[in-house]
Amino acid sequence: MTASRAAFRGLTWDHPRGHDALAAAAGDLIVWDTQPLEGFESHPIDDLCARYDLVVLDHPHLGEAVAAGCLTPLDELFSADELAVWSAASIGPTMRSYVVEGRQWALPLDAATQVSAARADLVGEPPATWDEVERIARSAPVALSLAGPHAFLSFASIAVALGEEPASSPDHLLSTGTGLAVLRLMESIDAHAPAETRVLNPIKLLELMSATDRLALCPLVYGYVNYAGRLAFGDAPAVTPGGRPGSTLGGTGIAISARCAPSPALLDHVRRLMSTEAQTRFIPSHAGQPSARAAWSDDGVNAAAGDFYRRTARTCETAWVRPRHDGYIEFQSDASAVVRAILAGDLDNRRGLDRLQHLYRASHSEREKTS
Repeated sequence: MTASRAAFRGLTWDHPRGHDALAAAAGDLIVWDTQPLEGFESHPIDDLCARYDLVVLDHPHLGEAVAAGCLTPLDELFSADELAVWSAASIGPTMRSYVVEGRQWALPLDAATQVSAARADLVGEPPATWDEVERIARSAPVALSLAGPHAFLSFASIAVALGEEPASSPDHLLSTGTGLAVLRLMESIDAHAPAETRVLNPIKLLELMSATDRLALCPLVYGYVNYAGRLAFGDAPAVTPGGRPGSTLGGTGIAISARCAPSPALLDHVRRLMSTEAQTRFIPSHAGQPSARAAWSDDGVNAAAGDFYRRTARTCETAWVRPRHDGYIEFQSDASAVVRAILAGDLDNRRGLDRLQHLYRASHSEREKTS
């Protein structure tokens, strides 16, 4: 297949989980290009939509996408009944994470959230509580996911485990008591972490853990079924046994840009990707990580994945959904830099929390001033 023969161009991310199933299903209809994970997490969405007909995106980008008018609302292309069926079939908050201002802007092609990943031969099964994580960190190499936006995402997830969801309103990020407790826990774990891990994205952390003994446990890292077997995955840690696993929803959605004039063939192709057959058979067999709850509980899917899905489904069902306002992506990057500065000892905890609060409020107010 060559680019000139394809009717549409799409952009996804350069990992088998993000690319292989889409490319295998595309035929002559779509050419799929790729970008690095870092681009998927932070590249301006309006620039991507100006160049591509279909874009695989992360739900926090929707605020800037809606503000820029660069996506087509999918409720204009698919019936309410279809959307309702896909919503009911999707695990956890995956479908509703792509709803902004009452419109459906993307469909959950893939589901993921932060879970625990361990080398069972080094530390046993993934720990159920943060107390267990701290205990393991004193005798084995344990690391938090801190590179790129993940320092803030880890911070937010631990807050959820402690009982407080961040960003409850546009002017309030997190209470001081919860924020300080989160930072104390992060400092305790990070103090023992291998230095090399602090600059590694989730894929690189999982690869390091899979290929070497230099990392034995990552208690909060976005789950990738592709590493199941080499690694033991489990629910994100809770504060108490049986408590809520603190985690921040990830995954990917497939969106149609405003520049695209979708053909009936393209819309049927999207329908097939969301179908039960594709979600439980085609996507898992092509290195993908489906969003349909039926796939996460399917015996065959789990047998091929070392029970990755069953072992992490509870975390996905209860994951926190990030804000999706215009300005959030910049905040997420800036907030992560603040968290890293606190952990490095370059910023006092209370001043750091004040800075996070200021950045969060500004991420709303600055856009409001220019709108």
